[in-house]
Amino acid sequence: MKPEKLEIFKNLLNQRIDDLLNEASKTVSDMTDEKENFPDPNDRASLESERNFELRIRDRERKLIRKMQEAIQRIENGTFGICDRCGGQISEKRLMARPVTTLCIECKTKEERLEKQRGE
Repeated sequence: MKPEKLEIFKNLLNQRIDDLLNEASKTVSDMTDEKENFPDPNDRASLESERNFELRIRDRERKLIRKMQEAIQRIENGTFGICDRCGGQISEKRLMARPVTTLCIECKTKEERLEKQRGE
């Protein structure tokens, strides 16, 4: 892949990481700023449910950030866009849709078929 394209992917990944970190920061500040004390148990339960949902989302985003950082490392070490399984090129279209991917579409499709057959 051309250096210009790699730079585009690196900038895209860094921007997405920054966006996710900003959202996480907002969540933390919102949760610590809330001084709501609901006397009604149903209202308290709703608030707890919303907080748990928000925390699950942030945990998924934390894992995504780690994958994005790994993708940036692959850009830097020259392995970005190369399928881990077959060693072939991952299409730019696929990388634009999911820059953290490590498998080409053919290998990912085979993997998903196997998982489906095993009932995972």
